[in-house]
Amino acid sequence: MLEPAIAVRNLSKCYQLGAISRHTLVDEVRYWWHKARGRDPREHFGKIGHSATEARKVEAEKDGAQEFWALKDVSFDVQPGEVVGLIGRNGAGKSTLLKILSRITEPTEGEALINGRVGSLLEVGTGFHPELTGRENIYMNGTILGMKKAEIDAKYDRIVEFSELAKFIDTPVKRYSSGMYVRLAFAVAAHLEPEILVIDEVLAVGDAQFQRRCLGKMEEVSQAGRTVLFVSHNMPAILRLCSKAVLLDAGRLVKMGTAEDVVSHYLTTMAEAQESRVWSADAAPGTSQLRLVGVSVTKSDGTPAAVFNVTEEVSVRLRYCVAEANLGFRCLVAFCTQGTVAFAGVEPQETVRERPGVYSSVVTIPANLLSENEYSLNVSLFASRGVKMHFVKAKDVLSFQVADPLTGGSARGDYVEGYAGVVRPLLTWQTDTKPSE
Repeated sequence: MLEPAIAVRNLSKCYQLGAISRHTLVDEVRYWWHKARGRDPREHFGKIGHSATEARKVEAEKDGAQEFWALKDVSFDVQPGEVVGLIGRNGAGKSTLLKILSRITEPTEGEALINGRVGSLLEVGTGFHPELTGRENIYMNGTILGMKKAEIDAKYDRIVEFSELAKFIDTPVKRYSSGMYVRLAFAVAAHLEPEILVIDEVLAVGDAQFQRRCLGKMEEVSQAGRTVLFVSHNMPAILRLCSKAVLLDAGRLVKMGTAEDVVSHYLTTMAEAQESRVWSADAAPGTSQLRLVGVSVTKSDGTPAAVFNVTEEVSVRLRYCVAEANLGFRCLVAFCTQGTVAFAGVEPQETVRERPGVYSSVVTIPANLLSENEYSLNVSLFASRGVKMHFVKAKDVLSFQVADPLTGGSARGDYVEGYAGVVRPLLTWQTDTKPSE
């Protein structure tokens, strides 16, 4: 069995909030000397008999500080060649984990074993010397990764071309904007071919076009068999790039599995996306005549879901309570993304419900229509014959994600770069294979 590229074992990281260190440089040297020899590193502070954790607690109480566990007992493996997404809310511990894996900070407890060279792209500025030029930083980073000058020379032109910074490559990077910094940092991290590539949400600093190019490059890197650990709040990007995902919350590992399962769990339990929504009688939107009491988004078999493949149908079920006999109206569902209405579906005919009661309507979006995006739903129930009457106007009642995992069968075919548009119909193409007469 292959040795894991990344093996995280009972990893914890504790910070002291409000602590003021009273220790000298000599104390710190002694601390690490004890730790390197497997001894309790707090012994030289007179804490013989305490565990390291107990010693920290005593020191924290003495200094009036509070302990904050950014990570607590996290364990998982990443196999060589896997692309794993790391997701969770802000403050979940994602960036702390990446800093430990990148050897920027030490864990408090546990260990993180790395099998291979690591290329990291964390917060802006990490790994670059501000006084050096872009050119000098490229060579410095390659040297840190253990590469020879000839190897860096062979990749130098591709790095500069990808970063689009040829005019500024001999300028000290302290004069770069944050976007320029990220361009060069990503180009270096992706092209110097480390066995393990660790990337934080820092890509969000770049413009939309550059983000698309970065995602395309990451797909290329993963297809070359290198291991990628990718932190992002962009769920379509996680689903598109990653085969597996790890979900952290409050420093603890909540779930690890396929990207679709983990993202779905995250969206339905921690984020804004919901598989279904039900209102109580007094809170249901509408009028005394008609109220919307429930909305759900389901797969073709009726299973509620918050994440869909572009090749799957998406069904929206509306449940509404009619309080007046012989009430005529129709339903409309608007699908919104990127701050605008992508399209709307309206019942073709107005229907009269003769008796009061709870009714339902289902509208189905065919497979291979929606593009990779997050969609929210606006719902209207209204009468349009004669005097127009809106009984229900509810905005953002639910949201769900659509992703293309690049397994075939979609409008992408084998095209893996950025694909514009809020819809993506699977069109029929006819192409000549021979020149016309």
